[in-house]
Amino acid sequence: MIKRLIVNASYALQTSKRYQSNKRFFYNLLENDKYRYKKYIDILMITLIFISVAVLIREVKYPVNDYLLFFSTYIISIIFFIEYVLRLWVSSSVSEIIVKRAEHDSFLGHSISLSKALLTVFRVKVAYIVSVRAIIDLLAILPFFHELRLLRIFILFRVFKLFRYARSFQTLAGVLATKKFEFITLGLFSSIVIFVSSVLIYVMEANNDASPINTLFDALYWSIVTISTVGYGDVTPVTDAGRFVAMLVITAGIAVLAFTTSLVVSALTDKLEEIREVKTIENLSKMQEFYLICGYESVAKELCKKLASSSHNIIVLDEDITRINMAKKDGLTALHYSPGKISSYKNLGIDISKQVKAVLCLRANDVENVYTALTVRSFDKEVFILSLLMNDSNRKKLEFAGINHLVYPQELVAMITKEFIGKPVAFEVVHAMRSANGNVKIDELAVTTRVRENFKTIGELGNSAYRVIVLGVYKNDTDKFLFNPDKDTAIEVGDYIIAIGYEVFIGEFEHHLQTKVRDA
Repeated sequence: MIKRLIVNASYALQTSKRYQSNKRFFYNLLENDKYRYKKYIDILMITLIFISVAVLIREVKYPVNDYLLFFSTYIISIIFFIEYVLRLWVSSSVSEIIVKRAEHDSFLGHSISLSKALLTVFRVKVAYIVSVRAIIDLLAILPFFHELRLLRIFILFRVFKLFRYARSFQTLAGVLATKKFEFITLGLFSSIVIFVSSVLIYVMEANNDASPINTLFDALYWSIVTISTVGYGDVTPVTDAGRFVAMLVITAGIAVLAFTTSLVVSALTDKLEEIREVKTIENLSKMQEFYLICGYESVAKELCKKLASSSHNIIVLDEDITRINMAKKDGLTALHYSPGKISSYKNLGIDISKQVKAVLCLRANDVENVYTALTVRSFDKEVFILSLLMNDSNRKKLEFAGINHLVYPQELVAMITKEFIGKPVAFEVVHAMRSANGNVKIDELAVTTRVRENFKTIGELGNSAYRVIVLGVYKNDTDKFLFNPDKDTAIEVGDYIIAIGYEVFIGEFEHHLQTKVRDA
């Protein structure tokens, strides 16, 4: 009967939306650093910790207001106790463990073993209780027992709770944890040196009346102070043998200090890139609007340059570390995440509907762009998605994936070719295209707002001064290509000027289009 009640209650809790929602809320509030309200709880707890310590310090020599003392001893302790219970609750799910055991036994055709389920629950909860963080939380509650004056000193353990609320402390602890074996080795070496030097100095100095080292504790104190290279000078050996031991300990202390420093520097160096990435993700959640560039290849590079020049925020995602490093070298914010994986966006913690202005799938691979589009659409149905189309046979697949606009590079080439055939072509163009000089190139120059403010028609561009030939203009509003346009042909924002010439001249001509200001 009791077994059935416990199992039914566990199923009820597992299927209760309200219960699961409340548990998820408290978990996010206490453990999830990405939850936006957690920082307020952290600030509150840090404030309570400093109040407790301030009252303890004040109470040593001066009277403390009864209400403030009551608040520090009881109210803060109760708050910490509630926090401890909530953390114990959300650390694992009792109902989930029982339900899994019930389903496992039922699948095997056995009667549910409630004792095994409860034993598993006990082990999981005890594992949390004996963890370092939980022990610190428990010790921070002990000052509640005001009558036991000795326990008031445990208020200082509340300071250690700062490691839970300050992210920088957590980051540092995580970095140092990567060198756990090295630090254990260093600790063992230091302990052996301290033990041996303590015994040696005690043997050498204890029988000398002029020596301040009379007990083993004095020797231990001297060893620790000496190996740490602090050297207070209040306890020093007076015999030659004792001074020889001191020289050895000082040499060992320098080695320990150098080893410790190298370990910390090595750990920070190894984790520096990871720390930067974490900081970038934190800043990303605060960014208002940005373009999400998925894949950093040739097209993406050029587009990012144009977007960056217009002061747009850009975030690059790519699963290839080489391309990520290239994006960072170009001064962009780039993250080593696969754009086609759901876990990537969960780790980033961004709100696509509110923060992402547009998603640009710029991989030179239609399959990868399809995966990226499907993944993004699983998070948001409305965000604008633009994608490259490398093979026209994949057009339908990309459209079904929810892409709003496709850019097919071959369409513009085909349009130019269609207009090119059967029409007179300038001798300079034919000569340039037939030339063996690899510096000749055909480029697309976008007509931006600034270009339109400087120039109204093709004739005003002044391309001949830069030895650049305007092959034609792609009109964005009519989706047509005008081959060899008249000088009076108007250009509008969104059009593309197709120019041919030496690469260096085209670069100068493009700079001219952006910087020249027409006379009033």
